[in-house]
Amino acid sequence: MYDVAGLELAVLIGAVVVAFTMAGRRIGVSPPVLLLIGGAALSFLPGLADVRVAPEAVVLFMLPALLFWEARTTSLREIRSGLAGVLSSAVVLVLVTAGAVATVAHALGLGWPAAFVLGAVVAPTDATAVGAVAGRLPPRELTTLRAESLINDGTALALFAVAAAVATGAEEFDLLEATASFALSYVGGVVVGWLVALAAARIRTLAGEPVLRNAVTAVMPFASFLLADLLGGSGVVAVVVYGLAHARLSPRWIGARTRLQSQAFWSLTAFLLNGALFVLVGLQLRGALTALAPDDRVPTAILGVLVVVTVLGTRLLWFLVPAVATVRWAPTPGRVRRRLPLAWAGFRGGVSLAAALAVPTILTDGAPFPGRAAIVVVTAGVIVVTLVVQGLTLPLVLRAARYAEDPRPRDEERLAERRAAEAALDALPAEAARLGTPSAVVERVRAEQEFVLARTDEAGSTADDPDPDRHAADAEAALRMALLAARRAAVVRLRDDRLVDDLVLMRVQSALDMEEARLRPPGALS
Repeated sequence: MYDVAGLELAVLIGAVVVAFTMAGRRIGVSPPVLLLIGGAALSFLPGLADVRVAPEAVVLFMLPALLFWEARTTSLREIRSGLAGVLSSAVVLVLVTAGAVATVAHALGLGWPAAFVLGAVVAPTDATAVGAVAGRLPPRELTTLRAESLINDGTALALFAVAAAVATGAEEFDLLEATASFALSYVGGVVVGWLVALAAARIRTLAGEPVLRNAVTAVMPFASFLLADLLGGSGVVAVVVYGLAHARLSPRWIGARTRLQSQAFWSLTAFLLNGALFVLVGLQLRGALTALAPDDRVPTAILGVLVVVTVLGTRLLWFLVPAVATVRWAPTPGRVRRRLPLAWAGFRGGVSLAAALAVPTILTDGAPFPGRAAIVVVTAGVIVVTLVVQGLTLPLVLRAARYAEDPRPRDEERLAERRAAEAALDALPAEAARLGTPSAVVERVRAEQEFVLARTDEAGSTADDPDPDRHAADAEAALRMALLAARRAAVVRLRDDRLVDDLVLMRVQSALDMEEARLRPPGALS
């Protein structure tokens, strides 16, 4: 007989992910909050109280896939425009938060090394949690949070490695060596991520069919993480850079079928891994609490409350104090109000849990690691509070912020559609002559593109669609196919000139891919 315990757990987690996500969307509550609760409820089922998540499963398997998809669907243009703020939050704020938490923990009895381990564990925000819970933010603010969360995991894991090595007695702390290690971690991650992206582009051109090309895409996030880690760089940074580079380079050398297949695969994979991660966090709560000795529960509860207050307070001060201080010299109505959601959306998630579970159990001299159980419990408490309390109250904070609707995505999408139509009209005479297309078909295609121009005109238009329900003849399909390359190239040029956002390019390109899928037999797509 087979041991089906692992399969039972996988089925249960999958059922919880589907059921609680549906419930969350129906009642208007962020699904991660309900998934966390669902995971905690699972721990009371027979046989599930002792389920333990291996930190390697999160950091080495789930994290690269989730980080790649988050980076792949994040606006590089917005990251560039706010790079200084993103880096300050992703690096300096993590270090400040870790130091503040360590100070509080040391004051309550933890030794400095163990206190810094706790600080490094709870300091980073979680990219998947931010994307799932803070999705109602305007595009620019959401991109800022996602970019911060993508990068700060690298800072926190590098800090955690140093703190854990010092705490176990494996190394002596040296500020110069630690600083050099941080710099090498980031530089190495950036270089590896970019080189892997270039290598992947070359390999995909040799792979041929879409399934093999997407297999390369699926493997490369893990390869970039592994290679960076082996070379002493940050695997997290390498995956993020690879994802951003993939988004930048892929529109030029990936075909429609490959892109449609990749989109379907990665969106489903990210949904399942993301949901499972929140369920697994919930599953660990009961075990973390029962691991505490009875005499340690009250001191740990006090430590947990103070750490939560420190984490939230540090982030609020980081975002709001500069906004308040600059009002006097550069008065901007609502600046503080609009910064509040950024300060309030500092969700913690699976990365913090994985780091807490990765805290060594013993020191190099064989003694137990001091306060390990408390670190795990406090980390779990921070995750719960930030996801549940902040997640449930974020809609109220957003209403208080009174963000105005950002017209840029809609305007840029209209611009992209217009430029694509103009490119099609410019290429139409040459392509029609090359294909020998009948003049009646040429005029129908011309009328269709002129209709798009009229529809996207800034003044608006009530022009009639030339014939939206007409079945295209073979000659018309061939001509439209020939014009797709010009339309795609026009939109990519807009992205390269920073006139439209990366996410706008993705949406317009997806529509063009669907059009190509309708025009060509599935086997002819590449």
